[in-house]
Amino acid sequence: MNNAMKVPLGLCLSLCLSSPMRGQLVPDFHPPQAKCCLPEAAAHLADELQDWNQLGRYHEDNLRLQKMPAPKGRVVFMGDSITDGWDLAKYFPGKPYVNRGISGQTTPQMLVRMYPDVIRLHPAAIIILAGTNDIAANTGPETLEMIGDNFRALCELAEDHGIKVILCLLMPVSDYTKSKQTEHRPPADILNLNHWLQSYAPDIHAEIADYYTALVDEKGMLREGYSDDGLHPNARGFELMAPVAAAAIERALK
Repeated sequence: MNNAMKVPLGLCLSLCLSSPMRGQLVPDFHPPQAKCCLPEAAAHLADELQDWNQLGRYHEDNLRLQKMPAPKGRVVFMGDSITDGWDLAKYFPGKPYVNRGISGQTTPQMLVRMYPDVIRLHPAAIIILAGTNDIAANTGPETLEMIGDNFRALCELAEDHGIKVILCLLMPVSDYTKSKQTEHRPPADILNLNHWLQSYAPDIHAEIADYYTALVDEKGMLREGYSDDGLHPNARGFELMAPVAAAAIERALK
């Protein structure tokens, strides 16, 4: 067995042993179908575990940007898939904005990326949209206090390096599409985290970009027609978010 196989198999064994047993005997044999090419899948997982924080995603582009003087008014957009899928050049034409969103990420992963993906780019401001994947436990269960600690660390690092901070309120989710998003991201948890962000922002003189109010409907859901899956904004959703972000950045850079 090579080293690439040892890590994922050990991980699988650990998960299996720690998970509650569903029962030993069944009347009929209907196991889930195994995917093809298990050795390749295991090797791929081992590779991913070597860069759990995905520092490699923007490594080359970071090196490119560091070779040039930082333009006045540079803003780094830090976030998860919502930021990752945002075409900043389209919605903020001519602005020196840098996208550092990575799909699926949580605040502990973003915290590790602060130096290479933000601080070394010498931006004037950082706008952080994060937390929905923490609520969904993408990298394991977290308490509100744990998420708050990660936000504090992100903001304090920015503040220590003279970078203005904009904190984004999480968007609502909806069950209007085939994906029932509230099962993994309860609206009450989103409201609690948003309340924490609003109460924390004055402590570090951060601006708030209130995406929640811009996109919520009378039922507390993400407006129908502004997302194709109840989680990620579509073009109409980004059109509502862009002026909110622009106004918050303008206030931060005054």
